[in-house]
Amino acid sequence: MEDKILLKSPALLKYIFERSCFPREHEQLKELREATVEKYRFWSIMNVPVDEGLLLSLLLKMMNAKKTLELGVFTGYSLLSTALALPADGKIKAVDPDKVAYEVGLPFIQKAGVEHKIDFVHSDAFSALNDHVNNGKEEGSFDFAFVDADKNNYIKYHEQLLKLVKVGGIIAYDNTLWFGSVAEPEEMVAEPLRKGRNEFIKLNDFLAADSRIEVALVSIGDGLTLCRRLH
Repeated sequence: MEDKILLKSPALLKYIFERSCFPREHEQLKELREATVEKYRFWSIMNVPVDEGLLLSLLLKMMNAKKTLELGVFTGYSLLSTALALPADGKIKAVDPDKVAYEVGLPFIQKAGVEHKIDFVHSDAFSALNDHVNNGKEEGSFDFAFVDADKNNYIKYHEQLLKLVKVGGIIAYDNTLWFGSVAEPEEMVAEPLRKGRNEFIKLNDFLAADSRIEVALVSIGDGLTLCRRLH
């Protein structure tokens, strides 16, 4: 696998990071990012990159979001980005079956003073979403949802999320360009990427045809698809 680079050159991404992103990166986000690289090495790419974190932060502030849902946390770079963007009374329901990885990032969340905004749910995403839908109290109550969980279930999650996110709210799906492999013939794609490539091609086609949402596929990070619920 490669780094999350969709631009024509690594040098251009380096320029964006160094000139625009790193100067604006919160100190605790920087420390969390570095701690994740130290512990997980290659797999630190599971966190969103700095430019995507800044975009999510800006989007949340523009929306005046107060209640959000995150499926897939890892060490929490996107989670901390969200928590810092929300107002003091904002709330995030953060779902991940890997509590160990979450606890790697937790000291930085605490140091940033935003732990009170986060309700961590130690669960797989599908079970947590079912619980939220079935309790009958949270339909249409979330302003924003960020999905960075198991890729083969994104379409199933979409149906549940459309019940939980309010009309006018945003669902954001991460990794939707999958290292750029969605645009390559399958035989040209490295074997470890092929299953994810096929899943994202199906998802992207599905979202493009879904009349319930307004959609934009953004070529940032590894691909970020923003879906605004219409009805």
